[in-house]
This record gives sequence, C-alpha cells and structure tokens, in this order.
Amino acid sequence: MKKILSFFLILFFSIKIFACLNGETKTLKDGTFIYEDSDSRVPYGHRHFSKDALNETLKRIDSIYNKTKDIDYLSDKGLIYILLEKYDKAIELYLNIEKSNPNRYSTASNIGTAYELKGDNINALKWIKKSVELDPKSHHNSEWIHVKILEAKVNGEKNINSNLLINTNFGEDLIPKTDKNKSELGKLYDAIYYQVNERVTFIEPKNKIVAQLYFDLGNIAFIEKRFYDADDNYKQAIEYGFSGNIIQQRIKEISRLEKIKESKTNQKEKPFTEWKIERNVIDYKKTLLLIFGIVFLVVISYLFLRKRK
Repeated sequence: MKKILSFFLILFFSIKIFACLNGETKTLKDGTFIYEDSDSRVPYGHRHFSKDALNETLKRIDSIYNKTKDIDYLSDKGLIYILLEKYDKAIELYLNIEKSNPNRYSTASNIGTAYELKGDNINALKWIKKSVELDPKSHHNSEWIHVKILEAKVNGEKNINSNLLINTNFGEDLIPKTDKNKSELGKLYDAIYYQVNERVTFIEPKNKIVAQLYFDLGNIAFIEKRFYDADDNYKQAIEYGFSGNIIQQRIKEISRLEKIKESKTNQKEKPFTEWKIERNVIDYKKTLLLIFGIVFLVVISYLFLRKRK
C-alpha cells in the first residue's frame, strides 16, 4: 500500500528545484517524473515534491543501483540527495562519480548546483563553467546565464543590471527597444525563462537577480507585443523587489496599448457582423424571387392549359 501511495505522490507532484538540477532528462532512470511545467509563458517555478515521496524514491533507486550498478541510477540518487537538501552527501557522491566516470555533464552540473544551494558560489561557478564546456547547449542554451548569475554572486551582487546578466539591455524609453531580431529575442526569452523558472521554485521574494531577470522577460514580451505576458512579468519583477519609474511607466503603457488593441478588434468585428446580416438579407431576397418565379410559372402553365381546353 505504501509503495502504491508513493508512486502516486511521485507521479502527481513535482520536485523542488532551485539551480539547474540535471538528471539527464526530466525523468529519473526508473521513469519517475521530476517535474512537468505548465504551458504558461511566464515562469512561476515547479510544483513541489513531498519529502516522504522523495525518501521512498531514494530507497527504490538505491535498491536498483545495488542490483544493476548502473551509473545513471547512482546519479539519480545524488539528485534526490540535493532535493532532500543533503548537499554534502550529494557532493561526495558526485565527486566519486567524477573519479570513476569523468567528464559527465550531469555530474558537473549537479555538483555545481549542490555547491550553489549550499552557498559556496566559488565552487559552484567552477563546476557550472565545466558543465557548460561539456555541453554548451544544455538547458535551452541558458547555462551561460547561470554562469553570469554566479559571477554576480561571487562579486557581491553589486550593480545588478541587464548588461551584466544577459549581455544586452532594452533602454530607458517608455517602450523597450533592442537591436536583436525576432529569432534572437525568442531564444533569449527561452533562456531567461528557464533560469528564472528554476530559481523561483525555491527562492521567495525579495531577490535582486530574479527581479532583474523578470524585468528583462517583461521587456522582451513587450517588444513582441505579448502585452499580457509583459504585464505579468513586470508584476513578478516588482514582487521580487524591482523598483523605479520605468517599470511603472511601462505597465501603464501596456494598459493603454491593450485598450487600443481591444478597440481595434471590436471595430474589425463590426463590419464583419454587418456583412453577415447583409448577406442574409440578400439570400432572403433571392429565395423570395425564386418562389415568386415558380408560382408565376405554375399560374402561367395553368392558364395556358385551361385556354387550350
């Protein structure tokens, strides 16, 4: 009964993740789901796993590894240690994996994550840099932002801004601007989204880095004219501590542009409605003419036959 209950807990709850936890895929080796995000274009983090479910999963994974000696199960065991906040155990396990099976991306990434969660940003930066060298395209090509975040932490999070975290900015005008094309903006949005989504799973407001990244997501959504997403991202940025006139002004401008957009939509719909009514009137007239024609022919035919008789 406990195994069945554990299975359903694991299936329907998601794991608590802060930095870039990597179990090779979004599922463990035995098929257990790590997390499954919603379709929202605004990052709100993963839903949490219960610790009881994680402990049951740990026992099962450990048992399977002891039978198979498959290194992937051992890596998953380290991942669960991280989720259970047993960071020293996770680091020790992954360092042993690194000795026996060097240069695995997931090992470097998870060691970096464990160190970051432990608060050792210097070692975290060392291992995350190594993971990027092993797989530069990992996590939606977003780990370069992870490196930038750790560099900011090591330097004391001074003067956090867009240029520091994402190598670009969107200006100080009422409407954000960029020299990036549509494709580049889309890729940048996905990369920032991934990093923010990982962090807000664990980090509660306030947080300067998360606030800045939410602001940048809002700016990109604004440029792409996804006004609802922009508004939600800006409000999340404020919740995490972003302040200043520029974000308030952009929120007001979004509201104004949304009203204009809705007004234009209503105007476009009106002629279409009138056209439908007009078309129905024309169809009605044609029908009457057709009936009149048939009646006329019947009457003429009747009169003609009567005259002949």
